[in-house]
Amino acid sequence: MGWNNSSGLEALKGKVIIDISGLEAGSDKILFECEDGEKFRMYHCQDCCECASIEDIVGNIEDLKGSPILMAEEVSEDDPNACDLGMWTFYKLATIKGYVTIRWYGTSNGYYSVSVNFERVN
Repeated sequence: MGWNNSSGLEALKGKVIIDISGLEAGSDKILFECEDGEKFRMYHCQDCCECASIEDIVGNIEDLKGSPILMAEEVSEDDPNACDLGMWTFYKLATIKGYVTIRWYGTSNGYYSVSVNFERVN
């Protein structure tokens, strides 16, 4: 298991989320709207011969709303049983109310990325 903090997810630390859309299994994009008006999106850019989407959500989504984000971490792990390339990416978010882990799963023929992007929306 490898730690990867290059996603920019830590930009959510200290933010108060007021709305989250797209957070369901099978989705390939999530929009976080913050109390200060900023918006962030987590998404996968679909390409040939690969895919990545949300596989599972653990925790109560409502725990992420209305209180400052105290933890925002990304952890990834290769799937040893994948035919070519398979990878789980876990996004761990927490407030004082509780924790939520968003698990993405990506597969590829090995030539394409299964990474998830996180960025501020203008």
